[in-house]
Amino acid sequence: MNLRSLLPLTLPLVFALIVVVFALAAPGFLSGGNLKSLVLNNFVLLAIVAIGMTYAVAAGGIDLSVGTALDFASFSFVVLLNGGHSWAVAITGALGAGLMVGGLNAGLIAGLRISPFLATLGTLFIGTSAQQLLSDGGQPIYLAQGLKPELTGLTPLLIVVALALVYGLALARGRLGRELLAQGTQPLLAYYSGLSVRRIVTLVALATALACGVAGVLLSTTVGAYVPLSGNAFLLNAIGAVFIGTTLSRQGRANIPGTLLGVLFINVIANGLLLIGWNFYWQQVATGVLIFLVLTFSFASRRAVQSH
Repeated sequence: MNLRSLLPLTLPLVFALIVVVFALAAPGFLSGGNLKSLVLNNFVLLAIVAIGMTYAVAAGGIDLSVGTALDFASFSFVVLLNGGHSWAVAITGALGAGLMVGGLNAGLIAGLRISPFLATLGTLFIGTSAQQLLSDGGQPIYLAQGLKPELTGLTPLLIVVALALVYGLALARGRLGRELLAQGTQPLLAYYSGLSVRRIVTLVALATALACGVAGVLLSTTVGAYVPLSGNAFLLNAIGAVFIGTTLSRQGRANIPGTLLGVLFINVIANGLLLIGWNFYWQQVATGVLIFLVLTFSFASRRAVQSH
């Protein structure tokens, strides 16, 4: 077994080591209640946002507006429910609101040729301002009237599994996946090969926003309300999870299984440090250091393999 074949094992081995450490050091870490909360409460929403972010990163870009798509979906869902509409109408409207954010990004990137970073940064600023205007400075919380817990228990986790399968298979084996990976790794070659860059960019933006729309609906059903600007809390962790997940690929590419493991990695660290009693800010420092070490080791090992 050579070094190249060992590279994808870096993240699973580190993750297993962290689980063992917390199992020994953190009281109640392996209790059923804690594991249930870790998976159903902490994992689901970040996993869905990170699945969408995976497409943006795989295509060679980034999407800073994932929180905006999530928030607009959550707002639309609650407003429609409070207006007396059915769940089907509310969910459709919420997903449509998320896709509108993706459509704006697609127009800026594919139409005006603005870089994904700057385009989605602009969408983030616009979305933040719009929510502050709609919610009188971002303070009020819009409660969903008569919201019944239809999406509780294992249902959110099943939604994550379904999204992971659809997005993962499309990325790993579908035509879109091959095209956006080509766009992400060798954009000039993809262009001169006749690939429609505008079509790829548009589909990626919409796929990312759609996933965030689903997360927005689940967030509303979880807290029973729309909380302005709450989606931005997922942005940095989603980016971190995707890049951690690239270590699962020999080529260092974004992939759905790696992203999900990256989400678990981040959540397990936060949960374990909380149980140990670390201050929230030190939790952030420790999480950042561990992410940095994993990525540094993986990238250094990959360069060493390539040099030989």
